[in-house]
Amino acid sequence: MSQIEYQNTLNEPITCAGIGVHTGARAKMTIHPAEPGTGIRFLRTDLLRQGEIPARGDFVTEVQLGTTLTNEDGQSVATVEHLLAACAGMGLDNLVIEIDGPEVPIMDGSSAVFCELFLQAGLKAQPALRRRIRILDTIEVCEGEKWARLSPSQDKILTLKAKIEFESKAIGTQQMAMRLAPGLFARDIAFARTFGFSRDIEALQAMGLARGGSLDNAVVIDGDTIVNPEGLRSDDEFVRHKLLDAIGDLMLAGAPIAGVYEALKPGHALNNQLVRALLEQPEAWCWETDTRPVEAELAHAANL
Repeated sequence: MSQIEYQNTLNEPITCAGIGVHTGARAKMTIHPAEPGTGIRFLRTDLLRQGEIPARGDFVTEVQLGTTLTNEDGQSVATVEHLLAACAGMGLDNLVIEIDGPEVPIMDGSSAVFCELFLQAGLKAQPALRRRIRILDTIEVCEGEKWARLSPSQDKILTLKAKIEFESKAIGTQQMAMRLAPGLFARDIAFARTFGFSRDIEALQAMGLARGGSLDNAVVIDGDTIVNPEGLRSDDEFVRHKLLDAIGDLMLAGAPIAGVYEALKPGHALNNQLVRALLEQPEAWCWETDTRPVEAELAHAANL
């Protein structure tokens, strides 16, 4: 019999601070435990009128080199994907994230710091069953030669497969497949950093982006060369980071997905189109929870 899955939150609050990769603005973030059924919610503490910003695909308002969420009052938080990837990868369902700036700190450009903080705080099982989105029919979106899709599987967790292709010999063609099983995200994916090309930096900064980017929080490529003196953390760090981004973007479906994600040349825009297509096609999926016997329910309640 497979293990019954319950919702999880943190044992205690955790705090971190850093700069935003695009705004360059410094922000302090405190991540609080939350009640079952809360989901992941952001709260901008620097604004006079504070309203929660749910981490859901229908609140996404910007997908250029990152994912931005905006609530009905126009309050927004940018570059949420690396933090959400850590939440999904570590199995966290319910959190309230207070942040005193417009953008989630980029840290080292990966999800590793967030995973370490979550492990330090400890995860807490909650007295509520985890709801999953069970994919019943294939959902696919295309953008030129790029595509992404969700398809059914018999597994309780998400399987991801992605392929990327770049002219730069520093990247070339890379592909990877993985199951989002407990422990695998922190070991195999969390360390992979965001990346970009030096030729694009001036144009991005003129657009108000990449103002906080540096070799401390991104892999920078110049032609066929890796600029970072320490090199890569793995030969295929680029496709691993694309999977990291996809895990964070798919978290915006509002619950863990039981199915298969496959993509060619994925990005935030394509991933968000896929999440929106999922939410707009309720006939292609269903809610699912584990069935637990009465004895298991009583034993679980006694241990909480």
